[in-house]
Amino acid sequence: MSGAVTRPGDAVVVESPTFYAALQALERNGLHAIEVPTHPREGIDLAALAQVFERHRPKACWLMTNFQNPLGSLMPDAKKRDLVALATRYQVPLIEDDVYGELYFGARRPAPAKAYDGEGWVMHCASFSKCLAPGYRIGWTAPGRFTRAVTRLKLSSSLGASIPAQATLAAYLEKGGYDKHLRQLRHALSVQQNALLQSVARHFPDETRTTRPDGGYFLWVELPAHVRTLDLHRYALSHGVSIAPGPIFSARGGFDHCLRLNYGHAWDERSEHALATLGRLVRAFSAAA
Repeated sequence: MSGAVTRPGDAVVVESPTFYAALQALERNGLHAIEVPTHPREGIDLAALAQVFERHRPKACWLMTNFQNPLGSLMPDAKKRDLVALATRYQVPLIEDDVYGELYFGARRPAPAKAYDGEGWVMHCASFSKCLAPGYRIGWTAPGRFTRAVTRLKLSSSLGASIPAQATLAAYLEKGGYDKHLRQLRHALSVQQNALLQSVARHFPDETRTTRPDGGYFLWVELPAHVRTLDLHRYALSHGVSIAPGPIFSARGGFDHCLRLNYGHAWDERSEHALATLGRLVRAFSAAA
């Protein structure tokens, strides 16, 4: 999507921390990431974003407003409105990655920033990959004033999506089972998040801090400051436990005492054992430091 509004060498604003695959995509396309601090509950710092727009004149801004990966932050509606107004004022295309928007735990789906876009500066993107069929890789976009550029980019990169996969999804949607599936998935994720939070509280040091998102798949965990999660990641792998260390979510390699945990799988004894093992390793690293 960024390729529709940028050229190699351009700057693109991202959240900090941000999804590591976004950083990889920018690097692959010769783009420079400008990181802007992001609140674990409410999303990107708009005052800092305005300063970046003013000083650096980036060519695009790539954000997740709903259940951001890795923080799980959910931007309030008023802040989404202000975000769109800011992007419109500076005429910076806002790429809104909304792949987790359907995975809410509350009473209603949070609105995307696109809902407040009156002049077409928001390029809204979503997908079935996180809520129904990961392997199908079927998504969609509402790119506003950039529709023609996005269409050209799609044609030049892959011509089109898989017709059998699209037809299968269309047939499933016509049968009316999608809403029921989403309700069941949201309930399961909520239960699994609670189990993971309780396990972290049981096994990790008292100084540990965690987010408690209102949806999505991820917890962001802040460990004691002297625990380096890149080292923890390597050691945990040798014990059969995989984590996502904080530095991979930053182009600058920050967040070195943080990690992301995923509650997307059913919670069972194996999960509890893995968290207990990880907790012992964290305590050992903390004591050694």
